[in-house]
Amino acid sequence: MRFFRNKRLFIFLIGFILLVMLVGYTYRERLNITFAEELINDTVGWIQSAVHIPVNFTVDVVSNIQEFKDTYEENQILKEQLSQYRSLVYEVQEVRKENEELRDVLNLLESDSIRSHEAIQAIVIARSPERWLEQVTINKGKKHGVQANMLVMTADGMIGKIQSASNYTSRVKLVTGFDQFNRISAMVSREDARNIFGMIEGFDEETNSLLFRIIEESEKDLEEGDLVLSSGMGGVFPAGVPIGTVKEVTSDQYGLTQIALVEPSADLYDINNVIILDRSVEQVEDLGDVVDDETEGDNEE
Repeated sequence: MRFFRNKRLFIFLIGFILLVMLVGYTYRERLNITFAEELINDTVGWIQSAVHIPVNFTVDVVSNIQEFKDTYEENQILKEQLSQYRSLVYEVQEVRKENEELRDVLNLLESDSIRSHEAIQAIVIARSPERWLEQVTINKGKKHGVQANMLVMTADGMIGKIQSASNYTSRVKLVTGFDQFNRISAMVSREDARNIFGMIEGFDEETNSLLFRIIEESEKDLEEGDLVLSSGMGGVFPAGVPIGTVKEVTSDQYGLTQIALVEPSADLYDINNVIILDRSVEQVEDLGDVVDDETEGDNEE
């Protein structure tokens, strides 16, 4: 038994020595390799190539999917931020616009032409789409001193009159909804000649203009750019409130009277803050004195 053990140890040592020699021979620098080595190397390389291609393809696909997912999420975040930015810009613009309107209204309320009147500030709270150019609803009513036929204006000029008043709200009939039954006594003031008086009695939708019919001629005809004001002659509206500017003068169908197309001073499509004016007694008396003076002057002539 001992002989066989020594023999096995001897064979193991001889095999180990041969293996070391074979490894050393294989790893030494050689210009040529054996056929067996070529076969093994080619086989291993083909296997590596066959495994490497699908692995790289899978890795690239997974990586691209992840990149697409990250890009999509970033795109959604950017879209949300852009939407918030646009909304913020719009809100800032609206606040600036409202601030300018309120500043203009405040300046108008502090002006000398308004101090002699009872002025009530209001806000438009409703506007019917089917009657967009005929009426609006405001947030002031009888409890605030609002009554029917009071003049309603913005900082730019007249927009209409109170059609009906409830306790806390009122309906405003816009000048674009006026007709021969709802007319405004108006005039064009002349410094070097007699004032031109007439009536605002309608709205031309084709030209977006108020119709100013001349009822009393003066020494000077109407001209483009003339400012049309409320005359106060009707006994309803205060005098001197801007209505619009003349942009064209024509004649009626019979050629007997002049009709001016007047562009409204106020933006009737965008109304938010308004002022309600009550005609004062002092103004009525002053206007009566003016009319008497003009009548006496005509009689003297």
